[in-house]
Amino acid sequence: MPAPLVVNDSVVIPDAELVWRFSRSSGPGGQGVNTADSRVELTFDVAATGALPPALKERALARLGRSVITIAASEHRSQLRNREAAVQRLAQRLREAIAPPPKRRRPTKPSRGSVERRLAAKKARSDVKRLRREP
Repeated sequence: MPAPLVVNDSVVIPDAELVWRFSRSSGPGGQGVNTADSRVELTFDVAATGALPPALKERALARLGRSVITIAASEHRSQLRNREAAVQRLAQRLREAIAPPPKRRRPTKPSRGSVERRLAAKKARSDVKRLRREP
């Protein structure tokens, strides 16, 4: 499965920058659970990569809080499916880290009509409650 990791249209991480580690999983696996190395750890160093432009690398480091991302996957019985799950999670994490910041909200005032409708509704509710009281 040595293939580059496609994060988005403009960012592709070469396979040489991904570090894989395999170990025995504590999850499902039947008789093979004690012999097969199905647990996968995928490690990626954001600070050392050459695949990210400097601006995106800076943004990712600021959002992630650390330079090395480690993803562990052991939910599937086979190592191949755990590798696929780890790759998908790493790609999603990197997409979120390099995404542009959301647009700032421009505060607006409520319209005059909406203020008047709100006050009229409050007055009507007040009148209903006032009319329920004993004279």
